[in-house]
Amino acid sequence: MPIYEYECLSCGKQCEVMQKFNDEPLSTCPDCGGTMHKLISQTSFVLKGTGWYVTDYARAEKKKPDEKGKSDKKTESRTEPAAKN
Repeated sequence: MPIYEYECLSCGKQCEVMQKFNDEPLSTCPDCGGTMHKLISQTSFVLKGTGWYVTDYARAEKKKPDEKGKSDKKTESRTEPAAKN
C-alpha cells in the first residue's frame, strides 16, 4: 500500500497517510480542519538484482583479446592482378 504525503494549506502541517489506490484523497486537516493537498515527494524505489549495476556491463578496458589484437595488426595492401586483354 502506498504512502502519500499531505500538507494543510491553513496551518502548514504535513502528514503521511497509508492509503489504497482507490481511496479518496484527504481533503480536510485532522488538526485544524483546513484544506489539505497532496504533495509530490521522492520515492524510496531501489533497483536490485542483475542488470542494474555498473558492474553488470562490459567495460572498455575489459575488451576481448581478439578485438585488441586486431587493432594492433598492420593492414596489408593487396594488388589487383593485371587485367588480361
